Amino acid sequence: MLWLKALHLIFMVTWFAGLFYLPRLYVYHAMSDDEISNERFKVMERKLFYGIMTPGMIITFIFGIWMLVDYAWGIYSSMGWLHAKLAVLALAVVYHYYCYRYLLDFKFDRNQRSHVFYRWFNEVPVLFLVIIIILAVVKPF
Repeated sequence: MLWLKALHLIFMVTWFAGLFYLPRLYVYHAMSDDEISNERFKVMERKLFYGIMTPGMIITFIFGIWMLVDYAWGIYSSMGWLHAKLAVLALAVVYHYYCYRYLLDFKFDRNQRSHVFYRWFNEVPVLFLVIIIILAVVKPF
């Protein structure tokens, strides 16, 4: 059980590192105005999304579901904190999807958003992380 939890946390950190960094790349990409920088950002964004973020998310969910099935669901299924955590995780997946949509906008040179938008967009996963950690550790309800 502890190995599952450790692996779940390791890949959650990997996923959230990508959720923090990819929108920051979007900030810089939206501010760039030369072709060399644009192409460099496209490569960095693609590698981060497909090579780190998405595998991190998938493996996080594999170990999380494994823990729920093997251990936690019978104990915690009636507790509100778990349902709240799963709801916030669903929002994180929606955020991940929007990261993908913006990745495609940059890839095909159709980004219409400013660096200021991406600066605000970059703050959203911080809220998700804080809420998820508090729910999982404190179990307030």
